[in-house]
Amino acid sequence: MSDLSTIKQPENATAVIVLEDGTVIWGKGIGAEKSSVGEICFNTSMTGYQEILTDPSYAGQIITFTFPHIGNTGANDEDIETINPAARGLVVHEDITTESNWRASKHFDEWLKRYDLPGICGVDTRALTRRIRDKGAPKGVIAHNPEGKFDFEALQKQAQDWSGLNGLDLAKDVSCTQMYDWTETTWELGEGYGKQDKPDFHVVAIDFGAKRNILRCLAAAGCKVTVVPANASPEEVLRHNPDGIFLSNGPGDPAATGAYAVPTIQKLMETGKPMFGICLGHQLLALSLGAKTQKMHLGHRGGNQPVKDLTTGKVEITSQNHGFEVIEDSLPAGVKQTHVSLFDGSNEGIAVDGKPVFSVQYHPEASPGPHDSHYLFERFVDLMRAA
Repeated sequence: MSDLSTIKQPENATAVIVLEDGTVIWGKGIGAEKSSVGEICFNTSMTGYQEILTDPSYAGQIITFTFPHIGNTGANDEDIETINPAARGLVVHEDITTESNWRASKHFDEWLKRYDLPGICGVDTRALTRRIRDKGAPKGVIAHNPEGKFDFEALQKQAQDWSGLNGLDLAKDVSCTQMYDWTETTWELGEGYGKQDKPDFHVVAIDFGAKRNILRCLAAAGCKVTVVPANASPEEVLRHNPDGIFLSNGPGDPAATGAYAVPTIQKLMETGKPMFGICLGHQLLALSLGAKTQKMHLGHRGGNQPVKDLTTGKVEITSQNHGFEVIEDSLPAGVKQTHVSLFDGSNEGIAVDGKPVFSVQYHPEASPGPHDSHYLFERFVDLMRAA
């Protein structure tokens, strides 16, 4: 790492990261030949890089992978969470090696180019991760130019001028624009994805940036799923006569998205229908109940996050990706904390007393990550069954 005043470009450097404070990090370019600005965060997952990069919750973010070997299992057309990745780039330690996996259909670098994602390898990701850990996630620009020509002052200004995620509503950018039905179920070895053709319940999912595997888990649990845009009105949701309402994950500042989502969620809660929220959906539900949210110093991103279910006393290892949190002390009377992070004590779940309404901050569908929390989809189905 160096700063603008002491720039000395290494030989054969074809990519660079320039942070808002002028820090320069050199490396070798991979993926798309372009520059991209975003919040530079890190993810500790050892697998699932395709799912991570295509998770809509990563809109506006450049992902540093702490695991050094990213891309060595190649890429395929199945392990994606949305068609158009919302992440803005990636940072890795090792060069991408030749793919080595029976499911691989293409080299990871080819996949990155196909989805117009720029990347940089050859970076001391441990040093960058420690910097993020100590100082928080910085704004920065990643630039890939095979000729090694960069305008550092312009790149720094681009990083400084970017708004950051605070106050940014990104759900509108990644949400669907019209209603659609979802029937695909979870992937099975030797069978691929299944199809739900005999559902027991009908769920309307409000799409704030929904991951496909969440919809698959709902379908696998016996649900017909109708997906509606983030700005759908209560009337547009209820005209489908759903048995339950799902609030999806998504990117950005929940307070910004809440400007239009909170009034809708409040009206939907008045119906008494079961409601389940994940990640951004959890935060929006909390705001609708009168609680508050705030940006975290680091956030939680990885597949090894321990969470305690206070209703059962069990500890589950979870997959997480969020940079904002619900402030526990702001939860109003009648709303109880159901899950807590064993890393930092932050809120990981809530439920409403006397109502079939609950949510969690983490990702029970995993993809990637452990399946410890799949029981939550059954908990949602049980609420619909009881209703």
